[in-house]
Amino acid sequence: MTILRGGARTLKSPDGAPEPSAGQPSSRPLWIMGVPLAIYLVMLLGKGNGYRVLVDFVLVELVGVAAVVVCWTAVRRAGFVRREVTLAAAAVTCNVLGDISFTVSTRFFGGPGSPSVADVFYLAFYGLILSSLFVTARRQLRRVPWSAFLNSAVGSVSVAAFMALLLNPVLVAASAEPFSLETVISLAYPLLDLLLIAAIAGVAALYGRHAGRAWVALIAGLVIVTGADVIYALLDGGYALGTLLDASWAIGLVLVAVWVDRASYPMIGSAREPNGVMAFVVPAIATAAGLGILIYATQVRISALAIGLASVTLALAVFPMISRERGLNHLSRTDDLTGLPNRRAMYSDVAARLASDRKQGSALLLLDLDRFKEVNDSLGHDAGDRLLVQVGVRLARELGPLDLLARLGGDEFAILVARNRDGEASALADRLRAALAVPFTLEGISLQTSVSIGIALYPSHGRDLSALMRKADTAMYVAKSSGSGFHVYQSDDDRHSEVRLRTLQELRDALVEGQITLHYQPRIDLDTSEVTTAEARIRWNHPVRGLVQPADFIDLIEDAGLVRALSEILLVQALDQVVVWRNRGLDLGVAIRLPPAALIDAGLPEHLGAMIANRALPPFVLTLEIGEEFLLADQSRARAVLNRLRGQGVRMSIDDFGTGYSSLALLRDLAIDELRLDESFIVAMGHDERSSTLVNSAIALAHSLGLRMVAEGVDSDEAYAALVRFGCDSAQGDLFGEPLPAAEFDAWLAARIVTEQTQE
Repeated sequence: MTILRGGARTLKSPDGAPEPSAGQPSSRPLWIMGVPLAIYLVMLLGKGNGYRVLVDFVLVELVGVAAVVVCWTAVRRAGFVRREVTLAAAAVTCNVLGDISFTVSTRFFGGPGSPSVADVFYLAFYGLILSSLFVTARRQLRRVPWSAFLNSAVGSVSVAAFMALLLNPVLVAASAEPFSLETVISLAYPLLDLLLIAAIAGVAALYGRHAGRAWVALIAGLVIVTGADVIYALLDGGYALGTLLDASWAIGLVLVAVWVDRASYPMIGSAREPNGVMAFVVPAIATAAGLGILIYATQVRISALAIGLASVTLALAVFPMISRERGLNHLSRTDDLTGLPNRRAMYSDVAARLASDRKQGSALLLLDLDRFKEVNDSLGHDAGDRLLVQVGVRLARELGPLDLLARLGGDEFAILVARNRDGEASALADRLRAALAVPFTLEGISLQTSVSIGIALYPSHGRDLSALMRKADTAMYVAKSSGSGFHVYQSDDDRHSEVRLRTLQELRDALVEGQITLHYQPRIDLDTSEVTTAEARIRWNHPVRGLVQPADFIDLIEDAGLVRALSEILLVQALDQVVVWRNRGLDLGVAIRLPPAALIDAGLPEHLGAMIANRALPPFVLTLEIGEEFLLADQSRARAVLNRLRGQGVRMSIDDFGTGYSSLALLRDLAIDELRLDESFIVAMGHDERSSTLVNSAIALAHSLGLRMVAEGVDSDEAYAALVRFGCDSAQGDLFGEPLPAAEFDAWLAARIVTEQTQE
């Protein structure tokens, strides 16, 4: 007797076919099949030896009929458009009809077990279930990666080879019989069993742990019934109805019906490329099995089919290993984010390219995005990653087929230009900068970026990649520091590079050793002539060069990624100084301008609020000054930063007002407290009537918006008098006092207080 075999289908609905009706799978089919199955199993175990019509015919076939009802209900639910479901339901039906006809023929009429009508149904089952498998495989293989398909094929063939070895006595005996219908049928069953068990292995290798519960039910059912088939075949005519072996086929039939029922609903999951474990385990086990069978064949006579399948297994197992090796090699040479060649590929490929370009020459371009860290800090690393991908696409569009573009890491790219002629590298650099100057769209924000490019020429600047990279890197930093956009390496640049590297190291030491300090300049309230706020100015107290102005080192701080450390030092000094003043009874606030990169630190508002609270200071004692370039670069981001800082109670001021492109809408929408009028307007008031008018209008504008106006660079009594006349709120400049270290500022302030008291 040959009972159920099974098949497989894809986990996704067919392309272009209507989805099955929505809804969650019901538990009703499980009850329909589970109740008669449970009754059958209980009575089978309790009846003892011998055949019982109620148990071994009525109940077991009732289980089969229940499975048929569940299957065709599933077909009706799917609307008959899911061919694999319909074919599988028909296969289950044929199997049940085969069981009924076999039992009736042999038990009640004493007919032969085979050939008989039952064989027609059983063989029809094979054809239908394999057709169902073919329909699903043809659709699914369009989406399956090549490596996953190889893994599945190796698993299928290796298991088929093992099954051929297990069924070796049956295959040898059947092939030795004279040719007849009975011989053909007896040989067909084990061969078709091999196909189905190979399908089980293929499904398991293809889906692995990504298979859904329905697939688990199908695979388990097929494993159970295939095991029962093997036992039946090896009994060699010793099978009798009414034994526990019948229960295996009944259980398997129910599990396959569960799969058919679940397959009529929208499925989840799909075949995927094998993960790291499966990609190695399946070929390794298959290879070991194939070798074992071939070695066993040298000691024992086995069927040619088993030997052939084992040989095919070894041949196929080579391909996943080769594919995996090629994939690993590709990954090791490819940047994960952009898909461009990485630094490893650059170094391995450039040597051969340079050797072939000795006569025509080449050029190496090293590109570094300007202020890329601000994008990561303000919009997040995901946005920064998307920006890098878009940058890679734009760069590639500007290159020729022989040029090599690679991402070296971070925001750094390298381009090897083949067949460089005079000026071609510079012209390409211009095109690349123009391409990247077109705004990018990230997180719904239009973002404009720029790039600094260093160029080194082969062979004049170096005869290997290491030398060219070193020269291009030097040229790139010259371009960045000068703001020229790109620069072709010159011998004098080495000195600049050495100075820059030495300065960077000195800056790192300065942050640790306390060389970065604040000087304070008084800000005078023009109504009361009192000092209300101290303007904090950054200075580097260099042990050799003396006081270094911020313009000479702020850019290096940002390039070296030291902005956070610098900001922490400055804020600690400023707030600690306010505490000192308050302990002396001085009600002074402090205003400070941090580097732009510090303001977009997502953690700054909360961290700053904690620093102020830990010193028991009112938050309004601190005023943060913000440049117009930060506000205009991204108003939505600036608004978010300012709102969070204002939420901590910190006062906000726009620095150098009037030198940028401020608009009324900008002043209306942003959470700010004051404007700082640029000193260029104040200096010009003495000889330019238009400048006086502009200052007067700017003050009136600030007041109309509820903002205070601070005048910078006041250095004459005439300017002071004009500002008082215009109603300016406060002013600072050399007329009142120059920036001084904290101790000297305190001495100046004490002297001023004594003078005021004397005059009173």
